[in-house]
Amino acid sequence: MSKINVTLPDGSLRTYPQGVTAFDVAKSISEGLARNVLAAEVNGEVWDSTRALPETTALKLLTWNDENGKMAFWHSSAHLLAEALEALYKNVKFAIGPPIENGFYYDVDFGEKTFSSDDLPKIEKKMKELARQKNEFVRKEVSKADAIAYFTEKADPYKLEMIDALEDGSITFYTQGNFTDLCRGPHIPHTGTVKAVKLLSVAGAYWRGDENRQQLTRIYGITFPKEKELKEYLIQVEEAKKRDHRKLGKELELFTFSERVGLGLPLWLPKGTMLRERLEQFLRKEQIKRGYDPVVTPHIGHKNLYVTSGHYEKYGEDAFQPIKTPSEDEEFFLKPMNCPHHCEIYKTKPHSYRDLPLRLAEFGTVYRYEQSGELHGLTRVRGFTQDDAHIFCTPEQVKDEFKSVIDLVLYVFKVFGFTEYSAQVSLRDPDNKTKYVGSDENWNLAERQIKEAAEEKGLNTIIEYGEAAFYGPKLDFMVRDAIGRKWQLGTIQVDYNLPERFELEYTGSDNKPHRPVMIHRAPFGSIERFVAILIESTGGNFPLWLSPDQLVVLPISERFNDYAKEIVQKLRQNDIRGTIDERNEKIGRKIRDAEVGKTPYMLLVGEKEVESNMVSVRKKGEGDLGTMSLEDFTKHFISAVDAELAE
Repeated sequence: MSKINVTLPDGSLRTYPQGVTAFDVAKSISEGLARNVLAAEVNGEVWDSTRALPETTALKLLTWNDENGKMAFWHSSAHLLAEALEALYKNVKFAIGPPIENGFYYDVDFGEKTFSSDDLPKIEKKMKELARQKNEFVRKEVSKADAIAYFTEKADPYKLEMIDALEDGSITFYTQGNFTDLCRGPHIPHTGTVKAVKLLSVAGAYWRGDENRQQLTRIYGITFPKEKELKEYLIQVEEAKKRDHRKLGKELELFTFSERVGLGLPLWLPKGTMLRERLEQFLRKEQIKRGYDPVVTPHIGHKNLYVTSGHYEKYGEDAFQPIKTPSEDEEFFLKPMNCPHHCEIYKTKPHSYRDLPLRLAEFGTVYRYEQSGELHGLTRVRGFTQDDAHIFCTPEQVKDEFKSVIDLVLYVFKVFGFTEYSAQVSLRDPDNKTKYVGSDENWNLAERQIKEAAEEKGLNTIIEYGEAAFYGPKLDFMVRDAIGRKWQLGTIQVDYNLPERFELEYTGSDNKPHRPVMIHRAPFGSIERFVAILIESTGGNFPLWLSPDQLVVLPISERFNDYAKEIVQKLRQNDIRGTIDERNEKIGRKIRDAEVGKTPYMLLVGEKEVESNMVSVRKKGEGDLGTMSLEDFTKHFISAVDAELAE
């Protein structure tokens, strides 16, 4: 019998008979490992653990502790949901059912039936019943004709439309129990691994995201291999609700939205404006130290600008409609990106290699027409401000500049307490290069420089294909917040293509013209999303230096309001921000309200404090700190801020 070679992640080489599966390999290592294997990475691709391995295999066994293991588990759970629905409802039709970051969903057409969240408990019960049957997920390659025949008989227009776009010879079905679905996989070995099920919510979703097409019912759910993990997750969800930035943003009077202004266009209230301005001041100061030059560009640009950059071709559908002027054939667009404007700034004068790198930074507001159903608080909006910068450098400077930006991103994470993060190298989709601009040579060079820079900085990276910007690959930083959720924040991109499209040049040491390279970077990503994540990560308990209201003065009675105003004025001279609670309320109520409002310090003033020219100090979460002079409190406050920023 022929043998195959299997290389494991530790570099060890094992030999097995032909036809061996990843599950068999796991079993040969230990029975316990085999019980926990959900899927496998085979030569970099995720496979079912029950598929026969090729002759030469680099193998990684995937469990619940691996991201791709979870994805296979939740993908299989979506099929389990569909099986339960098909068993419970007649003539149900299925669209797509992918895994997502936390769980899965399935888009379903119930026909004339009205479906609501009240139906979820019985579906959960059915899913658990089916899971206990331990039905195997069986993969089968089918011809296009057979696939069309199968779903024609089931009268499922959504699957037929998907099949129409597939090539014959690339189509697979998966069957578990009495349910068969069009699917490329991979899946877990059998349904019995699913021990805990929770269907979370019901929403509407248009087929293919097109609001002119059929509206479907989207059912969200999550599953786990242990009941204990589900209970922990549901506790986490409840904590997330308490920290929801939309809820806290309203309670803390940070931002609001108005239908008259427009969906997805946030209005920053005074306290929220103070918060975002502090963020901007922090980064502006740090950027000046690191050699960036601030610039400002308009909120609109001529259509030809975005035609040149490629944004019009690649993002035209996501842009707002053009702004037409009285001049014939003159069109402007709300700015979707800052980079084309910065290219034009670069072109305002000749550059020598001695001028480079040139680092242009802008807090630039951009606009993109997101679908109304995708808008979500500050995390998905139609107008947002990027902490954008573009570094124009020589090819020889790219790696060092890229590493310097990594340092800046990690410094930002340290200051804001984001200690859990991963770095994702986002590359082109190798199967669909039409989405991108530029030559293979430039793309390969940019990808290599990003990988080398990340490796030299000691970052553990994962590769994601299809996530690159249309003009270049990037390094994206994924941050886990205080309750374990993952967000994309900072991004750094290497771009050989926009300098080509804008015909940017510098004179080299050989006195000949050369093309610079652009590095796009945004440590925050966008102010809006960063604030949302900061609110939810801290639960609204911002660092002292960042808090919109750093203190509140609480007069014991109205007689001491003038003294309170005097204190606030003096503190403002030291850039300490405070308000006064002048309400005719008992001091206990004022203290409780200040605690609820998450104000870091409370300064209580009454007759004793006025006579001694002092303040009684309380700190949120710590209680009384005693009586201090204003000078001593100022020193204490500044010391506390310095300690935060030094951590």
